[in-house]
Amino acid sequence: MKLYGYWRSTSSYRLRLALALKGVVPDQVPVHLVRDGGEHRGEAYRRINPQGRVPSLALADGRVLIQSPAIIEYLEEVYPEPPLLPADPVARAQVRAVAAIIGCDIHPLHNVGPLNHLRRDLGRPEEEVGAWIGRWISEGFTAIEALIGDEGYCFGAGPGLADVYLVPQVYAARRFAVPLEPFPRITRASSLAEAHPAFQAAHPSRQPDAE
Repeated sequence: MKLYGYWRSTSSYRLRLALALKGVVPDQVPVHLVRDGGEHRGEAYRRINPQGRVPSLALADGRVLIQSPAIIEYLEEVYPEPPLLPADPVARAQVRAVAAIIGCDIHPLHNVGPLNHLRRDLGRPEEEVGAWIGRWISEGFTAIEALIGDEGYCFGAGPGLADVYLVPQVYAARRFAVPLEPFPRITRASSLAEAHPAFQAAHPSRQPDAE
């Protein structure tokens, strides 16, 4: 099994967390998103992932899975222990909602492509780009703050899918200097998760391509 990703990529980070929690250790193949115009844009990587995004997970039989939500669902089905989702259907939907706010509403708006478009194609100054990032992260975090619990991880005593999505997004918020003081529940849950061995192993600074 090979994991194609980038050390600082939020979606690569969340997939590394899911793999680490499941105890699955793939071979890592770095794909640099910045150097030489981005290795993900090259023909060699496009043959692996036609969308030219990270992460991608190549299985032992050569088949390749793309898009972190789909890959994490695959892991949950093939490696059911420990579960990332609760047993109750309503609780599962609540956890998935938090993951979707991050994966669908927050992260895409500060991804490399949109930010490059703002800077390069629309000529927006860094001050405006920073305000754009801060707005969408803060708006999403406001909703999440109201949805997660007052104790433990996002939903209960152990880490799950919501934490897998939240911790990389908090990492991105810190990188972009988005204030976290308005979000004490998020700060509590992410701090607890960051102390977990699986989360420590998956941290960007511990990856072979970290800069």
